[in-house]
Amino acid sequence: MKPNARNLLPFKTLASTLKGIVPSIERFVDTYKMDCPAAINRLVTSGVPATVEHRAAAAASATTSAAIVAECVQNFITAMDSLKLNMVAVDQVHPLLSDLSASLNKLSILPPDFEGKTKMKDWIFRLSKMGAADELTEQQARQLHFDLESSYNSFMAVLPSADFEQSVVSCVAGNYL
Repeated sequence: MKPNARNLLPFKTLASTLKGIVPSIERFVDTYKMDCPAAINRLVTSGVPATVEHRAAAAASATTSAAIVAECVQNFITAMDSLKLNMVAVDQVHPLLSDLSASLNKLSILPPDFEGKTKMKDWIFRLSKMGAADELTEQQARQLHFDLESSYNSFMAVLPSADFEQSVVSCVAGNYL
């Protein structure tokens, strides 16, 4: 058991035993003019040490972030594969780029002016001016594939190299690209 958790258990036992002498923690704090709201919150309300609270929040955030990174990689790969398979109709390409753009916007480590975000926004705007049955020319498809690939490389460069997110991306993407 960790030191902080070891201290909470005796506190809970003593608090119930001394109920007649010390009717409430709040009164005890007022009587002895203690200023420690975070400690009181951990003792009375949450009942868990701060290290446990913060570790759980960090783990949840990291898990969410890793899932978003994996989603971005998946969307990059799907969009590039669709072009390689000659799926160049607007109604085929537009949803893929919209999904990629949405997943990039979810990732808080990317700046608002990130290359991938701006290029996807430009392509979505360009495609929205075309009809659903219209198809990208060979030159447009090649340019879009180039933009996707360069955005993917920029995306990989932005990710923290020592962070677990890199290992998640490596696991998901492998040597695919």
